[in-house]
Amino acid sequence: MYYRTIIITAFASLSLTDAFALTSRVEKITSLSAIAEPSQKNAFVGMFKNTRGSDEVLACPRTKEPLRITTTGPLLGGVSSSLKVCLKSSDATYNGRTNMYYDLLQQAEDVGEVTTKEESSAFFPNNALTEGVVKSLRGFIPPPLASILSERGILPGDEYVTMRDMFTSPSVSFAYERGWRQSFSNAGFPGADKEYEMVRDYFMPINPEVVVDMSCATGLFTRRLVKSSDYSRVIGCDYSDSMLREARKRINSDTELNDGNTNTRLDLVRCDVGNIPMISESVDAFHAGAAMHCWPDLDAALSEIHRVLKPGGRYFATTFLTDYFSGVNMVGNTVAQQKMFQEFTRDSLDDLLLTAGFEAEKFEIEILGSACVVIRAEK
Repeated sequence: MYYRTIIITAFASLSLTDAFALTSRVEKITSLSAIAEPSQKNAFVGMFKNTRGSDEVLACPRTKEPLRITTTGPLLGGVSSSLKVCLKSSDATYNGRTNMYYDLLQQAEDVGEVTTKEESSAFFPNNALTEGVVKSLRGFIPPPLASILSERGILPGDEYVTMRDMFTSPSVSFAYERGWRQSFSNAGFPGADKEYEMVRDYFMPINPEVVVDMSCATGLFTRRLVKSSDYSRVIGCDYSDSMLREARKRINSDTELNDGNTNTRLDLVRCDVGNIPMISESVDAFHAGAAMHCWPDLDAALSEIHRVLKPGGRYFATTFLTDYFSGVNMVGNTVAQQKMFQEFTRDSLDDLLLTAGFEAEKFEIEILGSACVVIRAEK
């Protein structure tokens, strides 16, 4: 019964191709009931490693080589609540957990760590505890002070970039769906439900299989994309560890996502939009809701989006016009001064899309209310 449970669980998670491959391996075992020695049991269970093969979308951020994914964890009663994940290219390894996210922003220090660390690594997929604590604490430091401390080398880690790193704060993640996002209606945003309808309607004609929700924050639109059951796979991406934790928490508490009625595969990935860890021309549709004004390198980000979209793939985004941030867009002093958000005009957005590779006749920019920008672009 034990092995039957493992077999059923393993087959349920495999693609058709992988299922056939695993079948041929299982057939080599003449009698499951005869497996009694611990070494034999370990060898049998080991068959269920490496069965997923190379991912069809996710890639090494350095080389864009497809990542081979393996999982390790106990299967109890046919269900595993937390599997450790290893994502590996020819020269780099990344870690993650199925109950949290895949970290494709930082390389794992050691391949073995993904299977030997304590359960605390559920919160820090690479288990760099000290680094994780530092980054969490950075989020509580006011942007002007953080910029100064980072420039002077007092604050460890990468340079503090206000428009990016302010969203690594757990307090911002906590507040995002508790009033922060709703306040965007002041600029003309129609609200999450209406915005999702716009996204769905724009994507519908191409019948996408793989949809990416970039800068997904707390998963406001990721959850809607999955619950629609319109797509085979939804990948929610964000730079912020705290946003992805909040997203996972909300996903786990959403009964509609956990009632077994959706066949959509959902992955959360930590990454940089300026260096998207995905295979070229692997994504059907790409969404970025209220996000572009927070991307430090817009040229790199939009060029990457254009790269990963399939020919005919569609990009839907919302952001703000410059006027919305007037008077609040600079932090710091003469030592360290940074913009909190990118500033856009309609003409500047045209230029950005053209530079990224989108053709003028294949994109449109709509203004809602006083400052809400809606971008629809096709590759």
